[in-house]
Amino acid sequence: MAELATGPTRLGSRRASCVKREADSPAAGRPAYLHASTPPRVHLVASDGRRATSDEQEPCGLYVHVPVCRSKCRYCGFYSVPAGDLPAGRLVDGLLRELERYDGVEFCTVYVGGGSPTALPAEELIRLAGALGARCPRAGEFTVECNPGQVDADLLAGLRTAGVNRLSFGAQSFVARELALLGRGHSVEQVGAAVAMARRAGFENVGLDLIFAIPGSTLGDWQASLEAAVGLNIEHVSAYSLSFEAGTVFDAWRQAGRLAAVDEELDRAMYEGAIERLERAGLVQYEISNFARPGCECRHNLGYWANRPYVGIGPAAASYLTTSIGAEAGKANRRIANEADVGRYLAAMEVGLSVPAAVEVVSPEDAVCETAVLNLRRRGGIELAEFRRQTGRDAMRIFADPIGHYRALGLIEVTDRAVRLTRQALPVADTVLCDFAALE
Repeated sequence: MAELATGPTRLGSRRASCVKREADSPAAGRPAYLHASTPPRVHLVASDGRRATSDEQEPCGLYVHVPVCRSKCRYCGFYSVPAGDLPAGRLVDGLLRELERYDGVEFCTVYVGGGSPTALPAEELIRLAGALGARCPRAGEFTVECNPGQVDADLLAGLRTAGVNRLSFGAQSFVARELALLGRGHSVEQVGAAVAMARRAGFENVGLDLIFAIPGSTLGDWQASLEAAVGLNIEHVSAYSLSFEAGTVFDAWRQAGRLAAVDEELDRAMYEGAIERLERAGLVQYEISNFARPGCECRHNLGYWANRPYVGIGPAAASYLTTSIGAEAGKANRRIANEADVGRYLAAMEVGLSVPAAVEVVSPEDAVCETAVLNLRRRGGIELAEFRRQTGRDAMRIFADPIGHYRALGLIEVTDRAVRLTRQALPVADTVLCDFAALE
């Protein structure tokens, strides 16, 4: 599991949890459940209701959830099953069958995550990547998440040949005892070796996932991880504060008194230290938890933060279908969350039935608020003209109260083009963003 993207995205950082699109937390409200039925095909819809051409479609991302792991990390709350319990070829066939239902949709980005995609046999992961590359020829960014201990030169060369142009390695830490505590299945040395193999395979866009505020961690430990990451000269870093997710080993250990969260002061010092060190290394902060060299920002995740449509396929994957996608839904935006049950998912796929899923219609008011909260995660904030184009609303007017309040506190700044969080606001972003999560 790497980076911020469970398609539907891993907005799980404690710094901005008002709007979440997590694979195993589909939506608020009372969703309707779809069960065994003939699945509709999803096409493009123009503003006048006719079937549209791909050129009229709003940019759409594709997320592919590979819900297998060789072992479950102790902090991970995302859906996965042991890789040995599931025939890999059957899973890949099911994923590709589900994708066929979006035959009219063009995808601008592809992101294969999990779980751990590299827990699949190499030939099956390469087959999946090749099929996705052929199906999505216009995707400018094609990412695969990788466990550093599960890659070799042949696998990475195969992924590159299949069209993958970006890798995200789940490093998490460069401190051996922290990796052991987290339950990671790789060593510190394997991270550097994996990055070196990626370079030899021709990858010019490589990212690392890092976790701070690990129980028992010190500021020195975190600084060591940052230095090691910078030393690998990678293009992207995602840095997240560890959270205790319900149902995880870490959560059970905390409740039993075996584990304690680091204090808030240390958590904040680690976060602020990451901003300073990574930016000094040329990795510019472009989102609350993400840093990249100019031009190497994760375009897939930028689509989530812009609140653009996306399709998620696989067990526990989620989709957000807007007015330009989904003819059978009329003009209502919908959030769809596939059930987190790989057995039921594959059984439905193999007999041509709908994936068991929860469906929620997103009201115009909710869409406005979600767009604002997600936009504010970006360092560029809410781009006022784009917000008006996308929602039909004036952000300065409908959010006048929270903008005024936090502007007076020095936590929001306003220009003639945008509303954005100040640097001072980043450690307390949750508090600020929650005041944009509902209209008065």
